[in-house]
This record gives sequence, structure tokens and C-alpha cells, in this order.
Amino acid sequence: MIIVGVETEQNQRYFTESMAELSKLTNTASGEVVFTLTQKRPQVDRQTIIGKGKLQELIQQADAHEADLIIFNHEMPPRQSQLVSEAVGIPIIDRVQLILDIFAMRARSKEGKLQVELAQLEYLLPRLAGQGKSLSRLGGGIGTRGPGETKLETDRRHIRNKILGVKRELKAVEAHRARNRQKRQSSEIFQIGLIGYTNAGKSTILNLLTQADTYSKDQLFATLDPLTKKWRFAEGFEITVTDTVGFIQDLPTQLIDAFHSTLEESQSMDLLLHVVDASSPDRILQEQTVLQLMAELKMEEMPVLTVYNKADQIEPALFTPSLFPNVLISAQSADGKEKLVQAIKQQLLELMVPYTLFVPSQDGQTLSALRRQTLVLKEHFVEEKNGYEVKGFAKSTSKWLNS
Repeated sequence: MIIVGVETEQNQRYFTESMAELSKLTNTASGEVVFTLTQKRPQVDRQTIIGKGKLQELIQQADAHEADLIIFNHEMPPRQSQLVSEAVGIPIIDRVQLILDIFAMRARSKEGKLQVELAQLEYLLPRLAGQGKSLSRLGGGIGTRGPGETKLETDRRHIRNKILGVKRELKAVEAHRARNRQKRQSSEIFQIGLIGYTNAGKSTILNLLTQADTYSKDQLFATLDPLTKKWRFAEGFEITVTDTVGFIQDLPTQLIDAFHSTLEESQSMDLLLHVVDASSPDRILQEQTVLQLMAELKMEEMPVLTVYNKADQIEPALFTPSLFPNVLISAQSADGKEKLVQAIKQQLLELMVPYTLFVPSQDGQTLSALRRQTLVLKEHFVEEKNGYEVKGFAKSTSKWLNS
């Protein structure tokens, strides 16, 4: 496969990182990059992205390397894609289609599969005209997962009907998710959400805290479906931790729209853990990408603890954090969990409200409930009253604050 990118005045600041990421995305989709073609222009060519001279070079390189697919690092309108494909004689896909393809590979739950299918169908709908022959030659592999070849070759009406059907199914699943979310909120459970750039180590941290045994691998988009697990502190306090899909530079708008309900999981959290790969050379850019997407999703006012992960791959003394509050850990090391738990606990004390309650010694049920539903810091037996004075912290909405 050949990957192609044009460095323009708009993208020059992050062009190199973006091309390296495209190569990683191709590998994640089980493709092999045999050649990288780049070009500098004030702006992309309106017809072919890369202009006539570079197009000839692309034709030669595709022939020399016997490439079976070309991936552009830009979202391509249908006409551009068609012109380049006809000139080179092999299928063309863009960055968006590649990301959608990876999502199709990763989706496990019914909702995840429906969301990916919706995003793919909405992306392909305007690209149906004149694409049938070119796309049908793909046969299998990158760019052909998801809706499938037969759907691509049907008429627009059928695709639109299919989109409506998927949206209806999604609505039902979303309603179920919303009910679960409401249930969690009304039960006063403190909720933590994991967010961050793809491959920063969110799933590893979920496993570290909850023993969830979630799929975690050094791959882009290893996690797609949101997963909520219960985590119990040593003191007995129970909270939930939710892992979500990783963000990425230029995350396709089709995916943001389609994964609206999934991203809503993060919007209802009490605390967000923004997981950052401290060893990444593109760390600052990745942080900015996540913060920008959080702003788009109206999440910028939410409490956030930045977890700088992969400390084992850097020199901690030379590391300068850029987001606060933060903690630097290695999810793979022995003391990583302890440092993370202490940092989370510190955030909880700032977000929650202190209380003092007296519980009669015969009321073991209330004592047990307090340990589960609040962060108990001190239990003192008062002999003359024959009961316990309990001091701790609870959510501001907690019933214990009115007891």
C-alpha cells in the first residue's frame, strides 16, 4: 500500500506526525506501507490533491511497488477520489475511510457495530455515483469491511432506507444505555471516565484499577466499545470506571456523530482521567487534540486529572508536565497503581463534601452502606454512646449529607 500526504500552510505544524500516524493506522488495519509519497504545496490541488506531476510519480511508484491500494491522508470528495483512481488504475481510499475500516474491525457490541455501520453508510452515500466498479475491485481487505460490497452497489434509496433502519435500532440501544446511566446517577455512585488519545493506555489503567481483563494492546483503537466496571477502594468505597474510544487527530465528523451516545458516557462522569502517553514525541499535539474534542463535546468544564502514563519509557526527572492536576505513573510498574490511587483520592476529597455521622453499634447495615457509598476516612467507637462516629466524604447529592 502507498500512503500519500500533502503538506500545506494549514497542516505544516503537525504534518510529519500525521503521516507517521497514517502509517500506524495502515498497520493496525493489517496493511503494509511499501512507499510514502509526500508533497509541499500552498494548498491541495482541487482535482487530484497532489497535482499532475506528482500524480505521474504516484502512477510510476504504484506500478514499481505493485501496490494494490493507495491511502490519502486527506478527506477526499467523491470526484477527487474517482479521478485519482482512474488515473492510477487501483482503488483509492482516504484517512476517514481507513479509520472507519479499523472501527469496523474493532466493534464487538451490537451498538458498536451499528454505530460503525451508520458512519460508513453516511460516508459512502455521496460516493456511490461512479464508484461501484472501482470499489468492487477491492474484493477484500482495507476499505471493504462493514456495510459490504453488495450494499455499496445498491441505489441511494436503499442506502438511505438502511441508514434510517440503523438509526432506529441505535435509538433503542441508546435509550437502554440512557436508562442504565440514569440508574447509576440516581444510585449516587461516583463515576470516573477514562479519556485520551488512542493507544495512551486507557484500557491498561482500567485493568490496573478493576482487574477487568480488558483487551489492551499497543495498537490504535484497541478499544472501541465503552466498558464500565466497578472499582472498590481499600476502605470499601465503590465507584465505577468507564473506558471509552480513543481520540485521534482529525477524528472524522461521521464518527463523532455516530458515537454520540458512547461519548455521552463521558459527559455524565464525576471525574475524568485524561490518560496521556508521556513517552510520545507528539505528546503536546495529542493533548491539544483531546482538549479540542472535549471542548466540542462541551466537556471542558468537567473535573479532570491528567494521568501521564508510560513513565518507564522516559526519564522522569527530565519530564515537564503541561496539564494540571496530574500524576506520572507506569501502569506496568509495581508502584503505578498506588500512585494513581493516591492521586485519584486527592481529587475525590476536593470534589466531595465532608460529613460526620453517628451510627449506633447495632446498626451494622448503615455502617456497611456508608463504607460502600462514601469515602470513609475515620471510624471511632464512642463508648458512652455505644456507637461509631464516622467521618468521611460523600457526593454533594448524597443522602448521607442530610442524615
